[in-house]
Amino acid sequence: MDERDFEGTLVLEKLARIDKVDEFMDAIDSDDVKRAAALMRSADIDPDTIAIVLKKMADPSDGVCHG
Repeated sequence: MDERDFEGTLVLEKLARIDKVDEFMDAIDSDDVKRAAALMRSADIDPDTIAIVLKKMADPSDGVCHG
């Protein structure tokens, strides 16, 4: 498991704790950066990790699944 997988796993685990994984995936699929960020903040994900996820959303070649 590389660092990118590890970060993604932690993000999804924290979102699962608040039952927001599906909403988060919908935000990613629709490139809704504001909603994705808000969901991650509500899951108490640290700002550095949020920034990494948002950067990956902005770069389609960075491995984040887009619908």
